Amino acid sequence: MFAVQLFLLVDIGAALLLLNSFTTVGYVLLFAAAAVLIAAAVYLILCNRNSMRQISVMNDHLETSAGEYMSSLPAPVAVIDDKNRLLWYNQMFQEKISLGQDAYGNDFGAYVNINTSSLKSAEYETCTIGGSFYRLISEKYMKGDNTLFVIYFSDETELNTAKKTLDATHPNVIIITIDNYDEIIQNAKESEKARATLETEQLIESFMSKTNGFIKRTSSNTFFAVLENRHLDEIIGEKFKILDSARNIKIDNKYPLTFSIGVGRGADTLAESERIARQCLDMALGRGGDQAVVKTANGFRFFGGISKGVEKRSRAKTRIIANALQDLIMNSDKIYVMGHRFGDLDSVGAACGLAGAIGLLGKEVHIAVDRSKNLAANLIDYVEEKTSEELFVTPEEAEMNIGADDLLIIVDTHNKDYIESPALYDRARSVVVIDHHRKTVNFIDDAVIFHHEPYASSASEMVTEIIQYFKYDSDEKIQSCHAEALLSGIMLDTKNFVMRTGVRTFEAAAYLKKMGADTVAVKLLFSNSIDSYKRKSQIVASAKIHKNCAVATTDLKSDDIRVVAPQAADELLGITNVEASFVIYKTGGTVNISARSLGATNVQVIMEKLGGGGHQTMAAAQPENVSIEEANKMLIKAIDEYRADNPVQTKERTI
Repeated sequence: MFAVQLFLLVDIGAALLLLNSFTTVGYVLLFAAAAVLIAAAVYLILCNRNSMRQISVMNDHLETSAGEYMSSLPAPVAVIDDKNRLLWYNQMFQEKISLGQDAYGNDFGAYVNINTSSLKSAEYETCTIGGSFYRLISEKYMKGDNTLFVIYFSDETELNTAKKTLDATHPNVIIITIDNYDEIIQNAKESEKARATLETEQLIESFMSKTNGFIKRTSSNTFFAVLENRHLDEIIGEKFKILDSARNIKIDNKYPLTFSIGVGRGADTLAESERIARQCLDMALGRGGDQAVVKTANGFRFFGGISKGVEKRSRAKTRIIANALQDLIMNSDKIYVMGHRFGDLDSVGAACGLAGAIGLLGKEVHIAVDRSKNLAANLIDYVEEKTSEELFVTPEEAEMNIGADDLLIIVDTHNKDYIESPALYDRARSVVVIDHHRKTVNFIDDAVIFHHEPYASSASEMVTEIIQYFKYDSDEKIQSCHAEALLSGIMLDTKNFVMRTGVRTFEAAAYLKKMGADTVAVKLLFSNSIDSYKRKSQIVASAKIHKNCAVATTDLKSDDIRVVAPQAADELLGITNVEASFVIYKTGGTVNISARSLGATNVQVIMEKLGGGGHQTMAAAQPENVSIEEANKMLIKAIDEYRADNPVQTKERTI
């Protein structure tokens, strides 16, 4: 090699000297130098590969017995160094991995598309080569100053194919129920019942016809089905079109049937799949029905949910809940009642009404509220003025004083993230939940009584019904201020008996009126200052219409912004062709979105896309670490996604 280098130096020097005078000779010498240089490079490559072969042949890195053993293995084996160069490989590697090429000295990654560094440190890696699926295992060896890695290839193509087939044919239990079937069909004609039954069964048969599963009707409104994963994937991909088809079946051409579907996916056994399916069905029913719920590794996935819940007229469940709750109250020392953070008239009103009834039972009761973060401070002041007992306490006082034999009742929320005091909840041994919001993933799952009715207008309506079934020792009735507190909660959530109002809502209001509720006093609880009214008008004036949704943003900073913003959202619903309204505002460093709807648009589904939740006609969200402008863009995107699944035909306007 030294001679070659000397020749190149002399040759190039001579060529440069002769270029000025003997141009042709100079070019010839340069050409010769280039040829020698190329030949030297080829020689070096061949020498490098031959040296790699010599390393293997001379067993500098591999013992003879080990080399013979690995050569005889019926699977590819290779040896690489710490620079990922191939030092040795057997015949199977050359046939199946390098495909007949001479790979000595080449980079291992040129033949195997994996992260080699990860392979050296991980237990194993997998890859596909030439249509075959391999599992690669690495073993590290130290030989003097050299570090070697022996890579074993295990062909698991047949195993992988069998696994895919097993996954595709894995059975899942699905439970389908017709929402409130008895309530809808009880007054229908026999011919209408027969027609609805026939159309329902035909729809179910059509739903199953594209699968190899089976379905069985277990009651008048419930079906059990078993489907394989591959067919379930297709149904999920179509977003459960059966939900849309079910709404076309109407009783007396007025009342559409809706389905709730629970899918028991991801279970090892059919028994576990059935349990998961029931859990998903409970979630679907708890969110108002007309939807399918699939459990995932991170929670639940929801489909549908665009119809209003149908009111149940039977009070049998309420009577049973009332009796069970009274037994719990009577067997407890003290009772604490708590609502959600930033409590409103419904949260505080339901707590006040329930506390008034518990007081008639002769039990000590307290309501835990944070006055500094409460939207119903005027109601708290009003009740305190009308009563003599010390009813309201701070969450810290309640947490300090609650004992093992005390009872905690949570009203107007069932989500652990929204309760007034998580610490108080953690210390309570016995918990009761009374709520009307559609069920969310992070619900309170350890409640002794979980009274949840998403079709109810408000928590105050639910409490009003419960206290009617309490058995009191005397003929006393709750104080008028407690009745007015309950009525204010009903009026808030129904927008003065306009939204989500059913027969039972008016029956509850009539009972409260009988208990002495003064509607004028209730109306005064909703009064605002002139400054608040101006701020509300300013927010309304800033709104824009996007796909039948009014969206307003504001950077106003005021103590009552949490009250003014939802009121502005209510006002926006009065605009022609507006089906839903959203107000984006900021409190401290947190962006808030208040959402309202007339019912045709499910704002809960839209808010869930932004990490929030609520009810079909009333919801909210608090996107994290975003500005008002970014939250506005996220909201517009969520509305677009919702409209893509649920288009409207009305025209858009801008105000």
